[in-house]
Amino acid sequence: MTPDDKLKMTLLYDFYGDLLTEKQRAFYNLRHNEDFSLAEIAEQAGISRQGVHDIITRAENILIETEKKTGLVRRFTQLQKDIDAALELVSKLKETATDDTSATLLRQLTELLVNMKG
Repeated sequence: MTPDDKLKMTLLYDFYGDLLTEKQRAFYNLRHNEDFSLAEIAEQAGISRQGVHDIITRAENILIETEKKTGLVRRFTQLQKDIDAALELVSKLKETATDDTSATLLRQLTELLVNMKG
């Protein structure tokens, strides 16, 4: 799994992880966030490696399918990029602001965008 894939799956889990069963969440977390091997998870859970693999694969598929249906992560990441672009434009405008009113409005806009970004 590439670093970009890991990041995407982390976002999917953050957004949709509550849709998984407790066991799916636990196994997914051990595998992806704690870097446990399938064998380590299987040993802890008292099941086969194949069983662990199936549960994690099912969890990943649920996350991916939910994103396909809702598009929330895609929209969230696009919104973050758009906010960054807007902040950059505001920064350029601040350099050319010649009056106090413009400077104040640009400062307020910057605060609003930073708050939106989280």
